[in-house]
Amino acid sequence: MDTTKGNNLHEVAIPVGMLSIAAMKGCEELGSKVDHYLSSWRAERHGEFLEEADFIGYCRDSYQIDTYCPRFGTGEAKGTIKESVRGHDLFILVDVFNYGVKYKMYGMEVPMSPDDHYQDLKRIIASASGKTRRINVIMPMLYEGRQHKRSSRESLDCALCLQELVNMGVENIITFDAHDARVQNAIPLKGFENVQPYYQFLKALVNNVEDLKIDRDHLMIISPDEGGMQRCMYYSSVLGVDLGMFYKRRDYSTIINGKNPIVAHEFLGDSVEGKDLIIVDDMISSGESVLDIAEKLKSKGAKRIFICTTFGLFCEGLDKFDEAYANGSIAKVFTTNLVYRTPELLKREWYKEVDMSKYISLIIDKLNHDQSISDLLNPVHRINNLLEKKRMKDAQAK
Repeated sequence: MDTTKGNNLHEVAIPVGMLSIAAMKGCEELGSKVDHYLSSWRAERHGEFLEEADFIGYCRDSYQIDTYCPRFGTGEAKGTIKESVRGHDLFILVDVFNYGVKYKMYGMEVPMSPDDHYQDLKRIIASASGKTRRINVIMPMLYEGRQHKRSSRESLDCALCLQELVNMGVENIITFDAHDARVQNAIPLKGFENVQPYYQFLKALVNNVEDLKIDRDHLMIISPDEGGMQRCMYYSSVLGVDLGMFYKRRDYSTIINGKNPIVAHEFLGDSVEGKDLIIVDDMISSGESVLDIAEKLKSKGAKRIFICTTFGLFCEGLDKFDEAYANGSIAKVFTTNLVYRTPELLKREWYKEVDMSKYISLIIDKLNHDQSISDLLNPVHRINNLLEKKRMKDAQAK
C-alpha cells in the first residue's frame, strides 16, 4: 500500500517493532523535533492495515520514552527506563559532546564529558535488559572518532566503543560525517551508517545567501586539508565548480595538546580572485586552522568566504570568529544542530544553524520499516532539484 510521508511516496512495510525514541540528556530538543515529524507523518497514514496486529501502536501522539540517569553524590550513576520497551524498535539519540549538561559531584557542579555521556548511553542500553526487539544508536558525532587509528603504543578508543556497543546488543549505529568511516571495520557484521549532510548544507546556503551564483566563474569549493577531499569532491562534482585544497605542513618533532602543531597552510588550486568560496570540513575545534585558511584566501582576492562544518565545537570560544567576521575574513559559518550549541553562538550574526531533525526522522522512519536508506545517503536528485529551483528563481528575478 502506498502512502504519503512528507513529499515522498513509499510503501509501508511491517515495522520491525513498535517505534520508541530515547533522547539522552542534552538531546531533548533534537529528540522533540524528531518526535514531532514522526508523529505528524504517521498520523497522516490511515487505512485498514493500521488496525492489524503488526501495526499496533503505530500512530501515537509521541514516540519518546522517559529515561533517567540519576547520580549519587560521588558522581556514580544508574540508568532507568520508566516504561516498558518489550518488543520495541528502540532508537537512542545521544550527543556525547554536550558539555552544557552538568551534575553534582562532592558538592561541585561538573560538566558532563564525552566519557560521562557514553557511560550513560550504556546504562540505558543495559536497563532495557534485552527486552527490546532491536536497539539502534544515533550518535551524530562519533565518540572518540578522532582516535581511530594507532601509530604507536596507544589505545583505539573508537573501535573499542563500537565493539562494546554491539556486544551489548546494538544492531545499528548511525553517525554523521565520521572523521574516518573506516573505523566501521571494527564491527563488520553489524549495521554502521555514516551519513553526510550534503543536501542540508546546500539548502541552507541557497536559502540564506540569495545572491549566491553557483557556477565555475563565481564559486569554488575549498578543502582545508587532504583528509577532507572526498566530501569536497562530492560538492564540487554535483555543483559543477572547481575545487581547491590546502596542505597542512606540520612539525612532527613536537607534540602540543596531543597533536603535531601546524607550521603553515599551503594552497593548491586555481585562482580564487573575485569568487565566493565554501570551505567544507567535518568540524570546527579551536577554529585556528579554518580562520588561518580564510585569511590566506582573502589575501588572494577571494570575494566572500562561507564555512560549512558538520560539528561546531568552538573549543576556544567565539572571539576569534567575531574578529574574523569584523575584518571581513568570513561571511557566514554554517554548522548543524547535531551537537551542543551555546546560547552565545546562536546569537552571533555570522552564525547559521542547519537543522538536521527532519533528516534524522526520515532515517528512523525508513529503518523502522526495515527499508533501504540509499536514497537518503546519496541525495543527488534532491540537490539537482534544489539547484533547478534556484536557477528558475534567479531567471524570474532578472
